[in-house]
Amino acid sequence: MSPLRPPARWSRTLDAAGVTDPALRAAYSAQRAVVRRFKPEGYLAVRLLVPPELVPHVVVATAFMHRTDDLLDSGPVEQRRDAFGAWERDVRAGLRGERTAQDPLVRALASSCGLVPPLGERVSAFLDTALTDLDFSGFATEADYQDYLDAYSLPAVLVASVLTPLTPEMRVACRAWIDGGQRLDSVTDLAEDLAAGRLTVPQETLAAFSVTRDDLAAARDTPAVRALLTHLLDLADDSLAKGAVLAELTRPASRPMVRALLGLDDLTARAARAKGAALLRDGARPSVPGALRLLLREVAAR
Repeated sequence: MSPLRPPARWSRTLDAAGVTDPALRAAYSAQRAVVRRFKPEGYLAVRLLVPPELVPHVVVATAFMHRTDDLLDSGPVEQRRDAFGAWERDVRAGLRGERTAQDPLVRALASSCGLVPPLGERVSAFLDTALTDLDFSGFATEADYQDYLDAYSLPAVLVASVLTPLTPEMRVACRAWIDGGQRLDSVTDLAEDLAAGRLTVPQETLAAFSVTRDDLAAARDTPAVRALLTHLLDLADDSLAKGAVLAELTRPASRPMVRALLGLDDLTARAARAKGAALLRDGARPSVPGALRLLLREVAAR
């Protein structure tokens, strides 16, 4: 189907969200295509479980994070710094309502931030701290990791501000959830991160298990490496369990989606445990049948 003629259901979703301008509808449709391509299971969950009037805003927030992460992760550091600087100026101009922005993502993001003000607040807060990731060179200690979590990972939670307003109690639960997700990503992305010269496991944790960066880069399947991976997944599971209360704190219409996201994290963690040291050669994703059963169960519970 031509991208100029989006599916009728998507058109109805844009109607529900109050997006009527043809050029804006095309900008949102472009972000839909991006998210469907890089995160298909997440996109399916959004379409099935998020109230229609919020779907385009969740999609555009996800596309924004994806674009920003790519800019911060690709190329030499100074080139990334310049690219992010230009991107930040463009986004902030869009949020101020300036009509000079030509990027479809910026136009769609500015529209969503106007329709859902908490999203705009979270975008601005995230841009304030995003360079934390650019300057990342690894963690010496667990305390360094916790500082990074507060400076970068937590402000990056844009989708949550679309789904429901964040109360102080929810912020605590959200931080636990993000901590668990970050720890899970540090395990499932080990092979990719090491190939890119990154390592998110604190040096003091490696030392505690007598594992070196070279052990991980060489994908050595040793008792020490397996024990380290188990420990990291245990930490992730513990934080995700603490964050699970978030599903009961959100407004009822958002709970199926939050439960689905928590469930997908659980499926990913199970897949990671099943792979063991093979994670050092390739990552882990939730099984397609398991993810579909999870989503269908939440659809039936709505």
